[in-house]
Formats: sequence, C-alpha cells, structure tokens
Amino acid sequence: MSPAIFKYKSYWLYFFSKEEARVNIHVKYPNGGAKFWLEPIVALANNYGLSPKQLNEIQKFIKEKADEITEAWENYFKS
Repeated sequence: MSPAIFKYKSYWLYFFSKEEARVNIHVKYPNGGAKFWLEPIVALANNYGLSPKQLNEIQKFIKEKADEITEAWENYFKS
C-alpha cells in the first residue's frame, strides 16, 4: 500500500504507485476495502468486503473531497 493521502474516521484513502491514468482512490478499512473512480463521476470500481452502509458513507466523503483528491493525485503522480 502506498502512503495514505486522506483519513476519514477509520478509513484510509490512498493511491497505488503504479496505477492507471484515470483518477481513482483506494480505501482500506479494518474489515475490507474498495476502489472508487473519480472520473467522469465518483463511482465504485471494486468492493472487497465493505457493507452497503460503509460504501455509501465513504462514497459521500469522496464526493465531498473529489477536488482535493484529484489535486493530490495530480501532485502525487507528477513527481
């Protein structure tokens, strides 16, 4: 796992170093994880054991922080 970019409650959000060109974020939680696309809209790409309630909660956070996450993505992969 790459360094965490954001933390929300017990969720850790991070990028993989060797990743696709399309902006996305990975989520780690004690009982599972997920991957979300940010382009063209915030959407679930994969779910690894999170409940629908957890997915809704973290997706809402990602939507609220989409601009910050995209900026962090651009800065992370620029270097």
